[in-house]
Amino acid sequence: QVTLVESGGGMVQAGDSLRLSCTASGRTISTYAVAWFRQGPGKERNFLTLISAGARRTSYADSVKGRFTVSRDNAMNTVYLQMNSLKPEDTAIYYCAAYPTAGWPSTHDYDYHYWGQGIQVTVSS
Repeated sequence: QVTLVESGGGMVQAGDSLRLSCTASGRTISTYAVAWFRQGPGKERNFLTLISAGARRTSYADSVKGRFTVSRDNAMNTVYLQMNSLKPEDTAIYYCAAYPTAGWPSTHDYDYHYWGQGIQVTVSS
């Protein structure tokens, strides 16, 4: 069983930066793809970015491309989401999710077996 815990959220102003962390416990996630999703107020949960087990593959939604960067430190069993140039429309609950795969990671939430509890990010104008 894998437990994921997000940290690093909070309230910032437009243009600021935040770094979210997703730390796993229970087992190593070095062979797991990890993705970040978010759900804004009154909106569906959407894919943001993913990183493959070996960190060779990443993918980003158009809405965050060029502003957000995903990375991982397998020694720390942690995946990071660096968010720059934040906008009010980035306000949402952010979730990390993981599943074991050696192939191209999925962008679909239903493929991810393990989820964090979510963390609030609020960006004021």
